[in-house]
Amino acid sequence: MKALTIAGGGLAGLGLAHALRRHEVPVTVHEAGRYPRHRVCGEFLSGITPETLAALDISEAFADARRHLDGTWFSSGKKLLEFSLPTPALALSRHGLDVRLKLDLENKGGQVEELSRLSRHAREGLVWTAGRIPRRGPWIGLKLHARDLKLGSGLEMHLGGNGYIGLTPVEDDRVNVSGLFQLDPRREGKGPVLLLDYLRAGGNGSLAERLAAATIDESSFLGVSGFELGWQGGDTSLCTLGDAAGMIPPFTGNGMTMALESAELAVAPLLRWTRNETGWDETVAVIRKDLHRKFARRLAAGSVLHRILLDKRGAFLIRSLAGLGLLPFRPLLAMVR
Repeated sequence: MKALTIAGGGLAGLGLAHALRRHEVPVTVHEAGRYPRHRVCGEFLSGITPETLAALDISEAFADARRHLDGTWFSSGKKLLEFSLPTPALALSRHGLDVRLKLDLENKGGQVEELSRLSRHAREGLVWTAGRIPRRGPWIGLKLHARDLKLGSGLEMHLGGNGYIGLTPVEDDRVNVSGLFQLDPRREGKGPVLLLDYLRAGGNGSLAERLAAATIDESSFLGVSGFELGWQGGDTSLCTLGDAAGMIPPFTGNGMTMALESAELAVAPLLRWTRNETGWDETVAVIRKDLHRKFARRLAAGSVLHRILLDKRGAFLIRSLAGLGLLPFRPLLAMVR
């Protein structure tokens, strides 16, 4: 049986590695950083099925996840909508989840090489899950963890004039605060102060004050920029999964789920290659085709809704429909699932 190499030790890479070890495939994951580590992420799975977690052999990793069914949308501090999800969102910090998946993988016989950065060049047996392609994009993602921050519901989403931010209660009485903003060189400060500055600039001063009064874990602050949303493109001969293949706008709450779903659909084609049943080029082509079939509508819908949320007229329409009780939350949610 042929061995596989995975570049990137996030959800897509670790999830795929677990599934491959279930079939006794020799697998090595190369992670550029060191566990545990924080990541800019909403830190909840929404729309994931038990079947996907079981197929990847990672169900136990989510056994103690917090489960959230309810949430509230705000716009510049004003309540827009209270909503309920069709199935509970599973919330765990990436700081805890990723190291848990790493240790479980090693117990199953998989290898994980930390502080190991591979070059982004296509080759047989290499699966690239190391995230987005660096580009001069218009966005900055910021996150931190806070304690002593009271939420009115399980999840909160705050829309602003320059982006949006989500609040998710995770383990250890922490709240994950993660947002996407239009990159603005006028914003000042470092660490959590920068995030508060972006909130105030977008009309979310009341949320900024709530965070300023909370207990912020300075070590959890993280920022990323230089990326674009949507299909990532690049070398079509490189086998890519997760964010390395396509990034859905974060407001959808579907990024973590897409990472694991992409890993699930890649398992069968990769298993055939390890058993010498297909060639590598054919395997990569099948995976790429399956990714587009599964996620093209979702990414397109997410892109359209993302533009509406960040457009003044679009945001006004959203507020008006919500005020009249006519915002079709469930149908919109189904478009990005």
